Amino acid sequence: MIEVHDLVVLAEARWPEPGDGVPSGIPGFVESAFNPLAAAAAERCLERAGRPAGATGVVVVTAGDRVSAAAVQELVAQGKRVGPLFFFQSVPNSIAGWIAAKWDLRGPVVCVTDGGFDEAALLIGDGDADRVLIVQVAADEASAQIVSGGESV
Repeated sequence: MIEVHDLVVLAEARWPEPGDGVPSGIPGFVESAFNPLAAAAAERCLERAGRPAGATGVVVVTAGDRVSAAAVQELVAQGKRVGPLFFFQSVPNSIAGWIAAKWDLRGPVVCVTDGGFDEAALLIGDGDADRVLIVQVAADEASAQIVSGGESV
């Protein structure tokens, strides 16, 4: 186990890893690979960590879904209607909430542009979560780590 910010990394995963192709799509999330990448890395990490005990928070670290933002910008520039799915999926909290709901994670859901380990340390230190799933998404890859304040969680 690796210790960072007095946290212990219990499991980690990436998408893609050797042999991976395009992650599976997610109903309600269209066009962009951002959300499927986040979900694939998170699910792989959660599978490796085993069933979470106690409250598990989710922290998504990202500069945002650039593909969806560009699609919305183009539609607006053309004077076309922007479908509601683009608004929903362009908010990184959407995939964080989807992951939390699918895995029945009972901790807080937070999105930041950097400082995922700092945010996880705060959530654990304040007693809001026993463990935190940190998902980082950039361009065409994502990584995820499950962290805790100690080995026994």
